[in-house]
Amino acid sequence: MKGYASLSVNKHGWIEKDKPSAGPMDAVLRPIAVSICSSDTHAMHGGAGELINVILGHEAVAEVVEVGSLVHEFKPGDIVVVPCNTPDWEKIALQQRNSNNAHDEDLMSSFKFLLRKDGVFAEFFSVNNADANLVLLPEGVSTDAALMATDMMSTGFYGAEMADIQLGDTVVVFGIGPVGLMAVAGAKLRGAGRIIAIGTRPNCVALAKEYGATDIISYKNGNIVEQILSLENAKADCAIIAGGNTESMNQALQIVKNNGTIANINFFDAAESFNIPAYNWGLGMSDITIRGGFCPGGALRMKKMLNLIRNNRVSPEKLLNYKFEGFDKIKDAFILMDEKPADLIKPVVHIQW
Repeated sequence: MKGYASLSVNKHGWIEKDKPSAGPMDAVLRPIAVSICSSDTHAMHGGAGELINVILGHEAVAEVVEVGSLVHEFKPGDIVVVPCNTPDWEKIALQQRNSNNAHDEDLMSSFKFLLRKDGVFAEFFSVNNADANLVLLPEGVSTDAALMATDMMSTGFYGAEMADIQLGDTVVVFGIGPVGLMAVAGAKLRGAGRIIAIGTRPNCVALAKEYGATDIISYKNGNIVEQILSLENAKADCAIIAGGNTESMNQALQIVKNNGTIANINFFDAAESFNIPAYNWGLGMSDITIRGGFCPGGALRMKKMLNLIRNNRVSPEKLLNYKFEGFDKIKDAFILMDEKPADLIKPVVHIQW
């Protein structure tokens, strides 16, 4: 089969590999829609270590072509939504922690595509624990909307969940790329009173306002900490870091109240380091909670995201502002995401077989 891969650090292209087969609990799928994520390009550039001849991609809606002998919920021909995070649900670590890290010693072990196995930019790909990880595409939910639920919406909403937003809270969202935009939407659904979004790209700013941002802060207008603190002469209840670099943590610590919460959903580079002045963290005495993580995986999580879409609580398909048709266009979409033109939010590739 053919797939689009990280061939080595900073080198990507088409590759031929054997078609995967389904183990007893697995399913083999072929994609009908995929989207490229900055994590894909980041990984190709070596941000998560060297990836040699690994097929990329972790956002897909797909058709089932084969199921294992122990799979009961799905059959060939079904159209399914594929969460980007597919845990091994039999692992005991999942009984005490969320589904990101199914193995205590192995960070993000549930995020298999791209890091631990070939991803979805292929003619065929496999999904472990199919009954517990896949979801049928519901009536009333478009392919594009479901595609954005697999990672962008689930991850952005997880930021709002980790931030523990309460009714009427003031929330600051660092970065309004696609994940940050979904964090804004999630903050609104959680009941935030004021949502301050940090970003500059005009189309992202417009969409942030549509999703619920009440204020926009731009670094082009000066120190963002001073701008935020001047808005209502008070600190925010919580912050969600969905972009930027490690300096964003220092900025978040300066704008969040004592007893507040900082939630990080930004994927930092392995070469970066945190350098937090003790004063920013109240000399360690501010009771500010700092949390960071990847979105939970599995079918239940994805059903909840799709239920929000189906009932018109959120429209994540608005993130998709570049559209391609045909499997071979994955290359063009990948290059687009790598180059990141100023108006890009997210690309989608629709595939007909």
